[in-house]
Amino acid sequence: MENEKLIPMEQFCTHYNIEISFIHALSEYGLVNITTSEEIHYLQADQIKDIEKMIRLHFDLEINIEGIDAIYHLLQRVNNLRNELQSIKSQLHDYNSDRDTIN
Repeated sequence: MENEKLIPMEQFCTHYNIEISFIHALSEYGLVNITTSEEIHYLQADQIKDIEKMIRLHFDLEINIEGIDAIYHLLQRVNNLRNELQSIKSQLHDYNSDRDTIN
């Protein structure tokens, strides 16, 4: 385990002035991964930006955990569709290039 990529959850919650239970609730919905080592809970550093967004959604916009879950699943779907569209565009471009070469 690389400790430089892990942030102690308690330290994170203190910094953002949020309850640890909020992070546990996000974890229960599968929105956050909590790593435990020697009875200390850690958050992965690459999750911090998403967690910050979830904090803003919850505390600034008063969106409940279920709403945050729905939003993140919809955003994931949009990203998947965007990637699929990019792939199809690339295939179409390749097809058109091959067709132009034949003519």
